[in-house]
Amino acid sequence: MSRYFIEVSYKGTNFAGFQKQNNAHTIQSEIEQALKIYFRKEIELTGSSRTDAGVHALQNFFHFDEIEIPKESFEKSVYHLNAMISADVVIKGIDLKQEGAHSRFDAKSRRYLYTIYQHKDPFLMDKGYYFPYPLNMEKLAEASEIIKETNYFEAFSKKNTQVLNFNCTIFESFWLQSNNEIQYHVCGSRFLRGMVRGLVGTMLRVGTEKTSIANFKKIIESGDVSQVDFSTPARGLMLVSVNY
Repeated sequence: MSRYFIEVSYKGTNFAGFQKQNNAHTIQSEIEQALKIYFRKEIELTGSSRTDAGVHALQNFFHFDEIEIPKESFEKSVYHLNAMISADVVIKGIDLKQEGAHSRFDAKSRRYLYTIYQHKDPFLMDKGYYFPYPLNMEKLAEASEIIKETNYFEAFSKKNTQVLNFNCTIFESFWLQSNNEIQYHVCGSRFLRGMVRGLVGTMLRVGTEKTSIANFKKIIESGDVSQVDFSTPARGLMLVSVNY
């Protein structure tokens, strides 16, 4: 049976997350409902990267294989499905993959972006975290470099997770400042539940000099989730890409 990948992009503000949940409006349930209506068949999607409620994505993927779609109908199917789903979600494409391809397990890396802004701006409200406090950019840069030096992130994984290990390889980790926006960029082999928001929140403690670089290292090494700041809001986080 053929396997298809669906590439999606979405604004997560009005959704309870990526993955289907009982009695909740999610990205998966929105697209599954459209597929059911359009193809007149129940289709169960498997997602690549689970994003929490309120988190956005420039690129994410699902896969499915319950039906056969002629290749010449891909564009037409995308057009009609987009007409059926929320304005906050767009299906960017449907691609035929080899049998057994897996949108989650075949991913080589994922890239995230967290946006902070320091001067009130109504156009950044839904995609950034308003943080009007002085930041030491050199300290932030130093902290972001430390993240690449480890591959064990138990401290930055929220509880009630079902992962078998806390190992992640971080390929890139850096901060950029441009006008009113300060952005944290991170690319890794995988990310744990709440990990990016925990990293950002704890680095902001370093940037405001409430926590030292030495203590930041100790938090990473400790594996103690109680020392991590997960308070950064979901709206500032965006899944930029999933790379295969």
